[in-house]
Amino acid sequence: MLLSDLQSKDVVSLKTGDNLGRIIDVEIDEKGQIINIYAETKKIFRKYFSNDEMSFKFTDIEKIGTDCILVKF
Repeated sequence: MLLSDLQSKDVVSLKTGDNLGRIIDVEIDEKGQIINIYAETKKIFRKYFSNDEMSFKFTDIEKIGTDCILVKF
């Protein structure tokens, strides 16, 4: 799967069911594995985050579906 494929999917919280935003960037280690994922938050969630983006670890992803990415928080 390409990064551009991930960027077209919404990030959805499994705990609340809220659409958190879309992926804008990833952090990759020297082995080529994804460490952190950065998503642009929706306007409604910007009051919870200090800036316009949030980050989460690749291990926080529960499932990657056809139109969304489910995360554990």
